[in-house]
Amino acid sequence: MVNIIITVVVGLATLVIGLLVGYILRKSIGEKTIGNAEIKAKNLILDAEMNAENIRKGIILEAKEEAQRQRNEVEKEIRERRNEISKSERRLIQKEDSIDRKIENIEKKEESITNKEKKIEARLSEQDRVLQRQLEELEKISGYTVEQAREIILQKVEQEARNEAAVLYKEIENEAKEEAEKKAKEIITGAIQRCAADHVAESTVSVVPLPNDEMKGRIIGREGRNIRAIENATGIDLIIDDTPEAVILSGFDPVRREIARLALEKLIVDGRIHPARIEEMVEKSEREVNAIIKEEGEQATFEVGIHNLHPELVKLLGRLKYRTSYGQNVLKHSVEVALLAGLMAGELGLDVTLAKRAGLLHDIGKALDHDREGTHVDIGIEVLKKYKESEAVINGMAAHHGDYEPKSIEAVLIAAADALSAARPGARRETLESYIKRLQKLEDIANTTRGVETSYAIQAGREIRIIAKPDEIGDDAIALLARDISKKIESELEYPGQIKVNVVRETRAIDYAK
Repeated sequence: MVNIIITVVVGLATLVIGLLVGYILRKSIGEKTIGNAEIKAKNLILDAEMNAENIRKGIILEAKEEAQRQRNEVEKEIRERRNEISKSERRLIQKEDSIDRKIENIEKKEESITNKEKKIEARLSEQDRVLQRQLEELEKISGYTVEQAREIILQKVEQEARNEAAVLYKEIENEAKEEAEKKAKEIITGAIQRCAADHVAESTVSVVPLPNDEMKGRIIGREGRNIRAIENATGIDLIIDDTPEAVILSGFDPVRREIARLALEKLIVDGRIHPARIEEMVEKSEREVNAIIKEEGEQATFEVGIHNLHPELVKLLGRLKYRTSYGQNVLKHSVEVALLAGLMAGELGLDVTLAKRAGLLHDIGKALDHDREGTHVDIGIEVLKKYKESEAVINGMAAHHGDYEPKSIEAVLIAAADALSAARPGARRETLESYIKRLQKLEDIANTTRGVETSYAIQAGREIRIIAKPDEIGDDAIALLARDISKKIESELEYPGQIKVNVVRETRAIDYAK
């Protein structure tokens, strides 16, 4: 135990002695090392200071060299700039000299121009005085003042302008007419060739033939009771005069007139003529006529190809069988208008059904114009609205005489087809008195126009030939004259179809050999 303690103490003493020796040795070695390091540091600082001085001197030298180089470049650039400025100054001086010379020349020219202006003003003043003297002399010689002469010249210029306008108008009108007539002729010709409707004129007077003149007394009856019974039952007047073996029926309503005709024919055949028999025959004839009316209306719709019409419209169409206009049967005319309008609409790629429907119904108002007040167009509008026809059909019917503005091309075609059907040869017939009055009115319209010497209605009123005054109307102005007269005819005269206005101007020179 003691040995162990001794051993431990010895060990600790040895350790302490070792540590003291190590510390002393380390301190001695550290001091030597620090001294060496300080020496090395001083040496390094000296070397650094020497290098820095060398570098500073090098940098200063390089800076001085760079400054010298830049100074040289700046001096060189300054010299070049001075040279350019000198050249520019010399050029400016040359330009200033040139401008001075030009200004001097301009001043000389201005002075020359001023002198010339003064001379020109003097000459103009002299010319004005000379012109004034000449005008005064001309006024004395011609007898016209300046204003009068100016008016004459303006009139002449206006006349020349009118002539030129007439020439231009004639050229444009001819070109448009040629193209329009060519296309219209193709369409209308094709439509007419394909339409084979009957267009024979019919009479508006109903005449019943009698087997002998004795039958007139039996129709009149004792104290006129039979004829009164017939007139009361039918509403038609019987005219029994000196016409041999015939009785004339007179009345505004064509359907009633037809009923009276059938009843009278039945009475004549039966031979028993008395009031009771008369009433029986009238009722029977009325039933027959109503059946015929319905059948004719249905036949017309079938012929045209128009269906689903209101039954009352079909009956009204049938009534047109007994209605005439200028001697033309209105039902046949309506069928023909429908066919023509449909054919032309087909050629133009339009609504064929609309054109046919409106064409067939365009004169529907004439079936009732004996019973109602107003034109057949207004009556037709009222009837078509009542039976729920479309606006397009109503407008096509209403516009066929120009009373209303057409709202579709089909409406225009219906008006053209109506005029075309009425203008066919033999389609219509006028009384001699109205025909003569129309021709006289046609000539009066032409004769009252300025520049017309005389006029002649020819071709049954289809053409009027006008002789123009050659001293008032020039060759170029006759186109305008023809147009003016045609417009007056359209506004003042009613006529079927169209009227050709043919203006003739000729100059004749007459001399005598002595």
